Amino acid sequence: MVKRKKKGEAGAATWFLSRNQVLKKLQLSLPDFRRLCILKGIYPHEPKNKKKINHGSTAHKTYYYVKDIQFLAHEPLLEKFRDFRAFIRRVKRALNKGEEVKAHQMYDSKPIYTLDLIVKERYPTFIDAIRDLDDALSMIFLFATLPQYHRLQAHVVHNCRRLSVEFMNYVAASRSLRKTFLSIKGIYYQAEIEGQTVTWIVPHHFKQTIPSSVDLRVMLTFIEFYASLLGFINFKLYSSMNLKYPPQIAGLPSLPDADVPYQIPDPEIKITEEGESHAELLAALSQSLATVLRDEDVEAPDEDIPVDLSVEEDEVNARARQEEEKLNKFKKLFEGLRFFLSREVPREALTFTIRSFGGEVSWDSSEGPGSTYAESDEKITHHVVDRPSQKHRYLSRSYIQPQWVFDCINQRHLLPLDDYLPGSALPPHLSPFVQEQEGDYVPPEQEALKQQEGEEEEEVVEESKNIAYENEVDENADEGLDEPPAKKSKLSKVSVPVGTVCVGGIPAEEEEEETLNEQQAEEKRLAIMMMTKKKKKLYDMIMKSRKKKAKEVGALKRKRQSYDEARKLDESAVV
Repeated sequence: MVKRKKKGEAGAATWFLSRNQVLKKLQLSLPDFRRLCILKGIYPHEPKNKKKINHGSTAHKTYYYVKDIQFLAHEPLLEKFRDFRAFIRRVKRALNKGEEVKAHQMYDSKPIYTLDLIVKERYPTFIDAIRDLDDALSMIFLFATLPQYHRLQAHVVHNCRRLSVEFMNYVAASRSLRKTFLSIKGIYYQAEIEGQTVTWIVPHHFKQTIPSSVDLRVMLTFIEFYASLLGFINFKLYSSMNLKYPPQIAGLPSLPDADVPYQIPDPEIKITEEGESHAELLAALSQSLATVLRDEDVEAPDEDIPVDLSVEEDEVNARARQEEEKLNKFKKLFEGLRFFLSREVPREALTFTIRSFGGEVSWDSSEGPGSTYAESDEKITHHVVDRPSQKHRYLSRSYIQPQWVFDCINQRHLLPLDDYLPGSALPPHLSPFVQEQEGDYVPPEQEALKQQEGEEEEEVVEESKNIAYENEVDENADEGLDEPPAKKSKLSKVSVPVGTVCVGGIPAEEEEEETLNEQQAEEKRLAIMMMTKKKKKLYDMIMKSRKKKAKEVGALKRKRQSYDEARKLDESAVV
């Protein structure tokens, strides 16, 4: 006789465990369990049928996969959590007995753990870590600007600031920045690192307040993991570019702890005659980084690799090569330009963006460390100001507003300076991250930019075709042919213009097009009539959303039209 299976002993009921069951199984408190799940990347799951899982009840519960909990049960970090809980009990017992000296001495034997193995486990390859870098960078840059208080210790803020400065120095040195956008939330950046696109946001440098509704313990757990992850990534990125890590300033004496592997030097050591510390110079982002000279770099000279010019180059390869040339030109957008920043502009954001494209930046030495040249330098080409007038002007340089720098990066070429002069009304700052879909409102400036990009793309395609054709001609010339066979056949064809036939005063082509449109409209009407009730309801919802979208686009167009008319009236009144 076959043994009957009881309800809840097989199937989906055995796939999940509730949170209370997990806490009993792992013998952990709820805060420690949350912390462990964040570090290991374990998240709750919603069952398809709660009644089967919860014995017929639909009460709200948090469920986890059984296989995930079995995975957590063998985690070495569990023992560290239990040891720390026992350590806290011993310290409290000593304090209750009045043995404060003994309690303070116990902190020397405080359990310590690292997240190195967890980082390696969650990201087996370096590319996996780069792909998951967006949230980590946004969180690290946020905590680097927060004030320290009893819930947020100073060493956490300083560590986040150190990691963010190291990452920005790498992006500037490798020229990996691709896009940037100024918004109310902060400044969005996008960089291309190891072939992967990384996007993050940096908050504005204003006074930050932490709302009481935010659970800071959960965020600190994320920061603990993200800090370990970004530390590994920074080390790998610096090593790939032959840069010293921890980073050092080129041309300055080495720090005492700089030669010790993985040892972060004391940031307060003064290394310049002006009394500037190492951390201050790194955070200024205006200095070049020191490189590591390896033996293979000295012994292995560059050898010219012979190129077989007889190999046929098709259009795809020619276009790819031109795209690479455009990218290399884009990386040198500000090369040869020297900028000077006034005290009222966002110094860190401008320094980071300008240095990422080969420009030189400086400011007045009284505003902060890292200044490389004075305001009176005759080689300065652009002076960035954010005030309507300047008391003293140099005729050898151009005065611009900060938006010019960001717009040049987004449009990938140097823009005219007339629209960005001090005191003038700035053009709209368009976001390069927006991908317009069919029916969306597109500003006139964006349409003009798209038209210009389309023309440039057509030129690139035409040039690549010409290169491919010239290579084919050269190859056939070597074989004794005057022209390629395909080209000859095309040229030999005689084109005969087709006449236009009019029927009843209406051209035949227009009549055919009108008939075709009527036929398509009739087919669409019949298809709608044959729809089921469910599909008809879905179709009506789609059409309703399209009409709503078209209404919003029309309102935006009317608003823009009224704005342009008002601006023209103001300009005519001024004239």
